[in-house]
Amino acid sequence: MTSPASASGQGSAATAADPGETTIPAPLWAHALVAAGAAAIIATYVTVLMTQPATLGHDLGHTTLWVMLGYLTGGLLIAAGALPLIPRSFLALMPAAIALNIVVGQIVGTMTPIPLYLDALGSVVVGVIAGPAAGALTGVLTNVIWGVTINPTVIAFTAGAAFIGAAAGWAARIGAFRAIWSAVLIGLVAGIPAGALGAPVAAFVFGGGLGVGTGGVVATMQAAGLEMLYATTLQSLLSDTADKALIFLLALLVLRALPLRLLGRHPFTRHSLPTG
Repeated sequence: MTSPASASGQGSAATAADPGETTIPAPLWAHALVAAGAAAIIATYVTVLMTQPATLGHDLGHTTLWVMLGYLTGGLLIAAGALPLIPRSFLALMPAAIALNIVVGQIVGTMTPIPLYLDALGSVVVGVIAGPAAGALTGVLTNVIWGVTINPTVIAFTAGAAFIGAAAGWAARIGAFRAIWSAVLIGLVAGIPAGALGAPVAAFVFGGGLGVGTGGVVATMQAAGLEMLYATTLQSLLSDTADKALIFLLALLVLRALPLRLLGRHPFTRHSLPTG
């Protein structure tokens, strides 16, 4: 991980094992916040699966609100814990990534018949350039800002947004963005837990897919005889795997298009540069 000092050109200490990055210990409270956020998300997810509240999605009653609050609280706690790990110089670039997520996601995810979302491209690019903590924070802030200003329903999907941003950073760390095939493959794999996180929310909070495309797929599957949860889960898995594979591919292309001078300011990107 890159420290604020190294990212801004200040400080010179570097670990011998990883000379491209400067590492500082994260404060204990940061780890505690991340753990608490993960626990809140897991508890909300398990509760929804076990209770399958039939009243969800019919109105914005207390049941729907506690589900949304559980996911949002978990995402915000994770974001707060991740903040100390993010290069301060990179925070200035986050607004552009957040705007990209919202604009593309609002158009593709809610206004077109395409059963995709493409609302995490900015988060994935940030994760590849600055690491998993920065990617997760970008995802959380995207959904909070998007939800408050345009579309409140996306707040319930904050956990998935944080996961994809973090997953991009984890994938970059193992060199997944050095080749097209590995970026696409890891994107497909990352789409599975992302779809699993979102399916119960879409099914029990919003009655199926939210967008024109995803909602149409869910309706078609229900017409074929599948129950709401199974139809939404299958749709989420299909849409999320394809969506994340495409996003990871687009992120790789964005990375390749950026000048090396810019990438050199962020040592984490060395994990994704071609070795040849």
